Amino acid sequence: MAETEQPQIYLLTPPDFELSTFPDQLARVLDAHEVACLRLNLATADEDRIARAADACREVAHARDIALVINDHAMLVDRLGLDGVHLSDGARRMRKVRKDLGQDAIIGAFCHASSHDGMSAGEGGADYVSFGPVGATPLGDGTRAERDLFAWWSEMIEVPVVAEGALDAELVRALSPVTDFFAIGEEIWRAEDPAAALGELIKAME
Repeated sequence: MAETEQPQIYLLTPPDFELSTFPDQLARVLDAHEVACLRLNLATADEDRIARAADACREVAHARDIALVINDHAMLVDRLGLDGVHLSDGARRMRKVRKDLGQDAIIGAFCHASSHDGMSAGEGGADYVSFGPVGATPLGDGTRAERDLFAWWSEMIEVPVVAEGALDAELVRALSPVTDFFAIGEEIWRAEDPAAALGELIKAME
């Protein structure tokens, strides 16, 4: 599948943002480019703050028929009217969360650079598996998800695969033939014009 189709964009919110300005900024990016899914990627555990951010983002995303998933807080999915959850601890909670949220929820798993974790997540009912970071980042232990992992996964496994973490145009160009989605967040929100920055990364896929 990944060989012929251009990968889709899976957009991540910044880890923190101003509720007064971010929804407009998000709307501009979503109106400028086709985005498959949006992930609420907040660094806070403050439920009130998460709820307010989710309401603001949901309004913008759902108005454009874009699904909104949340990082890790599976218990908030139904309460906040979200479409699913992204589990950052790989396959560990996959079966339980799938049982709790039902078949319609979007559930994905971040599996670092472990094909074994990815396969376990897929068997547990993941809608997609995400590997990363693909670029150099001070976060984590320095292990990167290499192109070989994506190439093998795309050939052998049917579950869609997402490349994320410290992406740049060069990595996007290299990984385009072997991934289904690029998860892009910080890479564009730090730019003066996020929509234009996303446009540059999309151009690199061609």
